[in-house]
Amino acid sequence: MEVTTRLTWIQERVLGKLLGNTSLTLLYKSGAHGLHALDMIQRCSHQGSTMTVFHLKQDVVGIFMLEHFPVLHSKKPSTCVLFAFKENTSTGTSALFLNAQVEINTTELKFFSSDDMWLTVNLKKNKLHLSGEVIKELELNLKCFSEYLECEIFRVDGVKNDPGFIKKMLTAKQHRRRFLSALRAYRPSGDLVSEVRILLVGPVGSGKSSFFNSVKSAFYGHFTRQAVMGSDETSITKQYRTYSVKNGEGGKTLPFILCDSMGLDEREEAGLCLDDILHILKGFVPDRYQFDPCKPIKPRHLAYNTSPPLKDRIHCVAYVLNINSVNSLSDKMVAKLKRIQRDVIDCGIGQVVLLTNVDNCDEVLDDNFTNMTESTTSQSQVKKVQNMLTIPVSNILMVSNYTSEQSMHPIRDILIFAALRQMLRAADDSLEDLPLENRQDQLMAPSAASHASKK
Repeated sequence: MEVTTRLTWIQERVLGKLLGNTSLTLLYKSGAHGLHALDMIQRCSHQGSTMTVFHLKQDVVGIFMLEHFPVLHSKKPSTCVLFAFKENTSTGTSALFLNAQVEINTTELKFFSSDDMWLTVNLKKNKLHLSGEVIKELELNLKCFSEYLECEIFRVDGVKNDPGFIKKMLTAKQHRRRFLSALRAYRPSGDLVSEVRILLVGPVGSGKSSFFNSVKSAFYGHFTRQAVMGSDETSITKQYRTYSVKNGEGGKTLPFILCDSMGLDEREEAGLCLDDILHILKGFVPDRYQFDPCKPIKPRHLAYNTSPPLKDRIHCVAYVLNINSVNSLSDKMVAKLKRIQRDVIDCGIGQVVLLTNVDNCDEVLDDNFTNMTESTTSQSQVKKVQNMLTIPVSNILMVSNYTSEQSMHPIRDILIFAALRQMLRAADDSLEDLPLENRQDQLMAPSAASHASKK
């Protein structure tokens, strides 16, 4: 009879992704293979990296070991990761990196680290003993002593044999969760609008549509391809599109909209017509408007929004550029970008630069995963953009969009979230810089509408 794990397929998948693109193979299950240390050691030692999982009544707690599972009466240092599935969830995990001393005898399996971090297992009584610090760090609602229902041990294939990499991956996942929580809690400044609008504008093939898809993928936790992408010489995007993003599948719509435009072209008769830009910035252009490179939108157009409220206007513009093409931008393209920028500045709209196709994601982030830095391989491009558009370095953002990857990556997600965070800050700055009378009008508008509806 085949022995199967008690983990749900979602939990198994989450654990497999905890330290990169790894896979799990069940080696030992206490209910099927015996309750003695010898049974455990016989099946699990000399198998490479392992993951030991304890199924409690309501929680799942476990520990990853980079080095081989210990043999009887051995004491050895090991790079470990303690983890737990949060109560009543299948996907929410908390994790803790440890340099631990691992011991095993006929009755106990022990993991000891500094700073009062330890876990011991009584193999005969099915008891799990966690230190108070471990319980606190893993955010568990457990007593120090807990009885487990089942112990399972998996071989972990595909993990990188590098403690530094494992610690960085773990730290990246923690910061990804923090970024995600902050963005989910975001509200536009001053309650002047219910959602801010971010316009993506840039040359053909620079990655505007790909950025929206990447943002949505990062929030969903899997790849999405809502916006049509391409790398043709002419723009794939022919329509003006406004895209909202939900807080995961089935979640609430988040308070920002990414607006995708037709790509800029060096030729005058191709790409986005620059005369359309001011109409877009001021909110006159409707969703799904079909661009005509030779004819800008006119007020007599059937869908022309003649009196757009503040919420329909653009609050931040992101100039999207392929980082590998920055140093070879033609004079005509630079002139188009500068003309657009003049309109953006005249409208008092926040602005950032988004550099896509960044290869060295690890170098772009600082050691704490909180801010972007000028990496050694991107300094020339950042300086070029700074001089070209006179935009502060703090508003020159770098990402690596998801285009043809096979799996999600936390560091790439962090760059995407960090870029989005700075765009929202730029949008807030433009809202806060509105003339006082405009701010008062916007704050009074909802109450006036509500009063009218009651009549």
